[in-house]
Amino acid sequence: MSNLDRQAALSVCGGRGFVVAEPVRELLTPRHVQLGESTEVRRLLPNLGRRMVGAWAFVDHYGPDDIAGEPGMQVPPHPHMGLQTVSWLHDGEVLHRDSLGSLRTIRPRELGLMTSGQAISHSEESPKSHARFLHGAQLWVALPDAHRHVEPHFQHHTELPAITAPGLTATLILGELDGATSPGTTYTPIVGADLSLSSGAETRLPLDPDFEYAVLSMSGQAEVDGVPVLPGSMLYLGCGRTELPLRAATDAGLMLLGGEPFEEEIVMWWNFIGRSHEEIEEARKGWMESSRFGEVKGYDGDRLPAPELPPVALKPRGRVR
Repeated sequence: MSNLDRQAALSVCGGRGFVVAEPVRELLTPRHVQLGESTEVRRLLPNLGRRMVGAWAFVDHYGPDDIAGEPGMQVPPHPHMGLQTVSWLHDGEVLHRDSLGSLRTIRPRELGLMTSGQAISHSEESPKSHARFLHGAQLWVALPDAHRHVEPHFQHHTELPAITAPGLTATLILGELDGATSPGTTYTPIVGADLSLSSGAETRLPLDPDFEYAVLSMSGQAEVDGVPVLPGSMLYLGCGRTELPLRAATDAGLMLLGGEPFEEEIVMWWNFIGRSHEEIEEARKGWMESSRFGEVKGYDGDRLPAPELPPVALKPRGRVR
């Protein structure tokens, strides 16, 4: 999914200065962003004061939207650099096309994982014949410097490991959790899991104390470490936890995101992650001149033009807590 913000600002992210080294309960309020004609997303990352969670650098939650008789998601071809995109659905379908020639329909609880390396472009759209409701999340994972120039590739996994406990089913999206390993390719120690809780469930999920974590609420009424987390909001949890208490008042859906704190400072703008203003500027030029990111074939519409790039790079402003 693209960042469609036409006033996209440069953000300096990463670095351990922003990491909270102990358990906390920091509730993040989303920013509402329009995505095309009929889809509004709630942007949780980057957030004011909270830029990343491990290597997770971008989190949008959308729906559930009633798109019966509507075009649904329509995101024209756009570029990516220095990151992986993770498409995750609870309802509906998304048709993925990319400049490698990939054409896949992603359905609920299937992993669509696109690794951009230094250059890829793709589009995302609801199929012409689609389900009534669309509900999901789109996430980006920052690639570390040693791997950010890998060959671009796309993976679609329809079968993913599941961890079960009374009242809980955890589908492992990326990384490792409780002895299970996702088939999705990762480049940093990371975890992403979809948590389905039954009404009345009360359980504890094992965590890695070296990771920082956050929980995104997708649906229902649930408490995370005693904090009610409403759908479309996210609770940042810091580091140093060995387990996470969960309780559901109704059937509820959550996403657990975590990983080792991302040590490198990165520059994120529009749909690019780089290491300098100059690198971002070069990527923008490569997209506007059609010289770098390839062509997405089969999409019925024009490419997405890049917004204007701010002329001056932001200076890193770390904080230690």
